[in-house]
Amino acid sequence: MCIVGLIPDSALGALPVMPVLDSGDTAWMLISSALVLLMTIPGLALFYAGMVRKKNVLATMMQSFAICCLVTLIWITVGYSLVFTTGNSFIGNLSQFMLNGILGNYHMGVDKGFILGANGNNPVIMTIPQSVYVMFQMTFIIISVAILVGSVAERIKFSALCIFCILWALFSYVPVAYWVWNPTGWLANLGAIDFAGGTVVHINAGIAGLICALVAGKRLGYGRSDLAPHNVGYAVMGASLLWIGWFGFNGGSALGANGRAAMAVLVTQIAAAAGGIGWMSIEWTIRKKPTVLGIVSGAVAGLVVITPAAGFVMPGPALLMGFLGGLICFWSCSYLKRKLGYDDSLDAFGIHGMGGIIGAILTGVFAFGPLSATETDPVGISASLHLVIAQIEAVAVTIIWSSLVSFVLLKIIDCLIGLRVDTDSERQGLDMVLHNEQIN
Repeated sequence: MCIVGLIPDSALGALPVMPVLDSGDTAWMLISSALVLLMTIPGLALFYAGMVRKKNVLATMMQSFAICCLVTLIWITVGYSLVFTTGNSFIGNLSQFMLNGILGNYHMGVDKGFILGANGNNPVIMTIPQSVYVMFQMTFIIISVAILVGSVAERIKFSALCIFCILWALFSYVPVAYWVWNPTGWLANLGAIDFAGGTVVHINAGIAGLICALVAGKRLGYGRSDLAPHNVGYAVMGASLLWIGWFGFNGGSALGANGRAAMAVLVTQIAAAAGGIGWMSIEWTIRKKPTVLGIVSGAVAGLVVITPAAGFVMPGPALLMGFLGGLICFWSCSYLKRKLGYDDSLDAFGIHGMGGIIGAILTGVFAFGPLSATETDPVGISASLHLVIAQIEAVAVTIIWSSLVSFVLLKIIDCLIGLRVDTDSERQGLDMVLHNEQIN
């Protein structure tokens, strides 16, 4: 999440007690919150459900829906407080446990803006209610967790999945979000930038998905039986909703209705289109026929790649980044996965992990300073070797942390209750076995 409007300590005395709320900013952020939630339910639910077999469609949809419910409660209980209060360089505190204190800006039924990190060295004046900011950020952690479970679709116990998702949200997403998006976080202080979640969301979730796939093992019949998608039409509808919702994902990360949000929306559209064309082109060249699932996967890859860069790059670089994302993610999903032999069921790593890595690094290559310029930083953040190195450091840290946390959590859960359903249950399908429902 891009944090703008930083002010030095010396300016704090001049600040109003409660910053003025901007109705335009608030309206855009409310819309953006709804758009990002749309990405998980029904967007990702449909996208993932379309790529599994008929006997697992409902179970796959259930995962996204349940995650939305579970993570909402985790976020409002402790997640928001740990990410967006002022703590040390590594984690916040619990001063806003159960959203304690966010109603302090209400007066006679009217809310005001707030100061994010008011007790820290880099306070940020916000022109939206804190409740809106809580909601917007909540939608990000929801989709991050929902993305990673696609890697173990069709074989994981629902109970194990629920426990893992709760713990991963707390021990992987929350720390990385603090390190990158809180002005006090140590990766932010190294100079790493992430406009809307290349490291926090996509690399974090994609790497976790890869570890899940490796620890859980392959589906029965993987590489031998027909595991073709049940309904590619669902996947197209889901990908289309993801594309639309991504305008809130990236455009909302400007935290206001402004020119930077508009540019973020524009480059998001360009990168998605370029990603779809990139994947379609290489698939058409190599396999002689372009597939429907291929072009929608390429568009999602383009969206992933542009996410960390959306508020930092111009349309030309966005086109190049999206096209490269389509090409490289095609290679990752079609060849790297086969070469290494892991079963990432719905390509959580191949698209989100790999796309996030590409996008985060290329953000350092193409960042255009005027897009991020402020009154206190009139030059803005421009491409440089120092920025590229900071981006690589952030990528490496996220990969290492997400891998370690995911591996430890999975092993503990496997020892306690087991990760996978038994062989007979996997053959029968998770819809009936886990939820006693099926598509007729």
